[in-house]
This record gives sequence, C-alpha cells and structure tokens, in this order.
Amino acid sequence: MNPRTRKIRVLIVDDSALVRRLATEALRTDPEIEVVGAAVDPFMARDMIEALSPDVLTLDLEMPRMDGLTFLGLLMKQRPMPVVVISSLTPRGSDFALESLRLGAVDVLGKPSGAYAFGDLAPQLVAMVKAAAEARLATGRASVARARPGAPDAVHGPPDPRSLILLGSSTGGTEALREVLTRLPANAPPIAVVQHIPAVFSRTFAERLDSLCEIEVREAADGDELRPGLALIAPGNFHLLVRRRGPGWAVQVASGPMIWHQRPAVDLLFKSAAESGVAPHCVAGVLTGMGKDGADGLLDLLRGGATTFAQDEQTSIVYGMPRAARENGSAQAILPLDRVAGYLLEKTTRTAAFAAAEAT
Repeated sequence: MNPRTRKIRVLIVDDSALVRRLATEALRTDPEIEVVGAAVDPFMARDMIEALSPDVLTLDLEMPRMDGLTFLGLLMKQRPMPVVVISSLTPRGSDFALESLRLGAVDVLGKPSGAYAFGDLAPQLVAMVKAAAEARLATGRASVARARPGAPDAVHGPPDPRSLILLGSSTGGTEALREVLTRLPANAPPIAVVQHIPAVFSRTFAERLDSLCEIEVREAADGDELRPGLALIAPGNFHLLVRRRGPGWAVQVASGPMIWHQRPAVDLLFKSAAESGVAPHCVAGVLTGMGKDGADGLLDLLRGGATTFAQDEQTSIVYGMPRAARENGSAQAILPLDRVAGYLLEKTTRTAAFAAAEAT
C-alpha cells in the first residue's frame, strides 16, 4: 500500500448533534485524518460532497427527510465513494446495516448509547475510516454478484466425512461470505466462520445467510456440534473455538481479551483448531478484511497439515488479512472470490482412493 501524501478527508452525516461531535472528536485523534465537515441529512450531505470532495463518508441510516439506505443507493449509482455506516445496535438497525453492506458500504460500526460508550469505539472508527480510504469499492467488482449465485460446477464424489472448513473475514466479508456460502450444496462439510461484526448484528447476518443458502447457517452457541450441512457464525463480541468431541468436532463460544483488536478473532479460531488436531482434515482460509488477523493461526494450521488459501487482491474489498497470509507464507493458494467455493468442495471431496481404503 502506498503511503498517502495527504490526510484522509472525512464527511460525517448524522442527524444527531451528539454523534456528529463525538465522531469528529474520535477521528481528529488521528493525525492522518481530517474531518472536513458534518451534515445533518442527505440533502446537506449531497451539497457538501460536491463542495468538499471527501475521501470517506460516515453515514447514519435513520434520518429525517431521506433515510440513509435510500441515500446510499443513490450515492453508489451517481458518485460511488467509500462509506462507513454508523448504525443503531437494534434488530431494526441490524437489518439496515446488512442492507447497507449489500448496497456497497465498506463497513459498519454499531452505535451505542452514551458518550462514554462511543468513546470506547473511537479506535475502531479510526481503523474503519483508514481501511475505507484504501478500499476497492464493491460497485466496481464484477466478480461479486448481487443476485443469488448458482452452485459451482459439481465436484464428483461425496465430501470426506472427516473434513472441516474454517473461514475468517473482516471488511467486505459479509458479502464475500454470501458469495461463498450460497454456492455450497446442502451436504457441504461443516463450516465455522469468524466475521468481524458488531454484537447483535451477527445473529441477523446468520439469519439472512440461512434464508439464501442450501446449507443451514446460524449463529453459534456454546457446545454446538460441527456437522455436515451446517455453518456456524461466531457471535459478535465472543470468540469461537474448535474442540474435539468424540470422533467429531464441536465449538466453544467464549469471552476473553481481544486479539488484533478483535473479538471474535480469526486467529483464535484457527489456533484452537490446530491445537485440537483438526488440521489434517481442514480447509481454512482468510477472505477480505483489514488488519492481520488470521495469518498466524493459518500458519499453525498449515504446519499441522491443513489445506490453506487466501482471497486475491483484485477481488478483496480491503487487502489486509489476505495480504498478511500471503506474506507469512500461510496461504497455499491465492484465489479470486468466485473460485473459493469450488476450491472448498474440491479439497474436501472424498476421493476414490479414500473410499477404497475406508471399505477395507
């Protein structure tokens, strides 16, 4: 990533004077960011975008006169630019937040109540704005289909009953995961997923995926069995770990310190799987996202005998986590997003040799 020659110019759009002030104060703590203005509604924002040419927009979704989703849809058609959504931590806010990501927003920050709580999120807002400034907008990536994609070419043979799929993602990951999981058949191997996502949003995210996929998708609960045809999504603000249970595997949902400023953390999922002995039966990879989370754990899995991959730069919204996996040598394959599902099926298919050995 080339160093910037000027500050990242940010326009804040929110009808709350308190949020506008707190967001401005949070962003001004970083010397690489300049808040160039604050708008109370989309109509004012439209004029300020033309006058100030910001690099990144922060956007509230529930505003008078025009809601944020309508404005975002118009913006992405007429003047695409990186947008970080700041959304209420409610079921309604969760639905709006996920729809904003589908429309092209780069990331979402949950909006808590109270000045103290918002101050705690200041580092996350700064990191999201910086990542957004370098993001490859989804509207310009033909590889990410907006309609439900079909299944990939059939892979001959049933899945290896011992296999497990582990996926980690962050910025841009909600749509990347939708692209991958909707392409998997109902008998796909068990899947555990860590997506960096705010608490409350994770359940809505899992429910939305479940409505689109042939496999079952749900938010993980402590002790859930990892079984074929099921994808478990880490709950927001909790780590997800893999543990051995008899001949198979189950998940543990746990609190604990943040890793790489994240909870859930991809590294903890991957490292727990490596420690549990699942690596020889595992296909694991990192998708689009900011930061380095997942690369160290992926290396542990690779050393234990796992098959590993990372998404390529061209199809990543933010090439942070995949870059880290490529640079530390933990990713055996570098894949465009539209090839990931096929790769997962290919690497977890029960081969004729395995079937013959099993029969003896």
